[in-house]
Amino acid sequence: MSVLTTSLLVLTSILAIIFLTSRIKLNAFISLFLVSLFLALTAIPNADILKILKDGFGSTMGSIGFLIIFGAVIAIVLEKSGGALSIATYMLSKTGEKKAPAALGITGFLAGLPIFCDSGYIILSGLAKSFSAKTRIAMPYIAIVLACSLYSVHCLVPTHPGALAASGIMNVNIGNFILLGIIFAIPGALAAFLWTRMMTKNKAYQPAHADFENDHSEIKLPSPFLSLLPVVVPLLLITLASSFAVLGWKDQNYFFRIILFIGQPIIALFAGMLLSFLLLKDTGLKKLNGIFETAIEKAGPILIVTAAGGMFGSVIKETGIGAEAGNFLSKTGLGLAVPFLIAFLMKTAQGSSTVAIITTASFIAPMLTMLGLDSETGKLFATLAMGAGSMMISHANDSYFWVITKFSDIETDVTLKIYSTATIIMGLTVFACIWISALFVL
Repeated sequence: MSVLTTSLLVLTSILAIIFLTSRIKLNAFISLFLVSLFLALTAIPNADILKILKDGFGSTMGSIGFLIIFGAVIAIVLEKSGGALSIATYMLSKTGEKKAPAALGITGFLAGLPIFCDSGYIILSGLAKSFSAKTRIAMPYIAIVLACSLYSVHCLVPTHPGALAASGIMNVNIGNFILLGIIFAIPGALAAFLWTRMMTKNKAYQPAHADFENDHSEIKLPSPFLSLLPVVVPLLLITLASSFAVLGWKDQNYFFRIILFIGQPIIALFAGMLLSFLLLKDTGLKKLNGIFETAIEKAGPILIVTAAGGMFGSVIKETGIGAEAGNFLSKTGLGLAVPFLIAFLMKTAQGSSTVAIITTASFIAPMLTMLGLDSETGKLFATLAMGAGSMMISHANDSYFWVITKFSDIETDVTLKIYSTATIIMGLTVFACIWISALFVL
């Protein structure tokens, strides 16, 4: 089959996923399976199609399954115990009521490390309304600052399914990815904060109605220190183990071996899950089972759709189109701009940052040598560039867009005008930081 025909089939398949999920609203897993099967039958009819589908699905599930489940448990405990609220209240006490947007921005950034952005926003949206009503600060300002801070880490840090799956596909060091993802998310969140403040300054936007104001002073919340432990400890363990591995401290003694073991992402998140139980007043078996069941129910659809995205990516890889495209794009001299632009186009077209970064990773992986990004650092920066691209543009085809709009009680056109444009600013800022940094290390 010619390269042109294969390219058209792959393009048609990507457009079909966008059409089925965005227009027809067909279930994402069914859409990905049908399109993957179609692409395999038409582009690689002589291959072992079922094996490719199963291997792509299974390998993605294997690389992220435990992590998503343990992360979901931590998120549920933080929600039910009041841990997320405790972190937010503590931040507000340090910044003061007039700096409520900054307080919620910091809270969203920290809470967003283990919690998916939509879940985090739902958990914290009541607090945002309360802050807005109490301080008389415009609700769109507070709401969108919170939304962007959660979103910045969601797209860049592999405690979330898209970045996590991409790290497996690209074979990057997950500890380094977490560390740099957090570092690059900071200027993105800051740029979005400044943009939102500018877009709402001296405008007629109103604060939340006083009916939304809730007095949290009578609620016995866990301490901020305990609330942060399930978030911070896994990140520290993973970073520490990665540092030991880079320095070659592997088998010198039992201490190093223990750190390298507990610093594996699965064990680190498992430790974070155990630490989260300190936030619970009732740790009886019935209570814990209820949390486990809720977390698994929440994680299940995410696991399945993410694994299906990996399956689709596996079929694309088998067509060989990635290598051909890489051969062409390598001559353009665009380098890191290639993964960034592909992720940007995928995100804008079909709405899901997770699907965008997974599909882009599968597409880019065979191109790495041609793009000059096949070193460990090159793969890491390429994956970060995908994360930046997957930030933009969040608009009406993104479920998170509607979570922000509905839970904040703000108008759709306001969300489009401020939040959607803020995601553009975020993506461009993060990519600029990645590209400038790459000039010194690649």
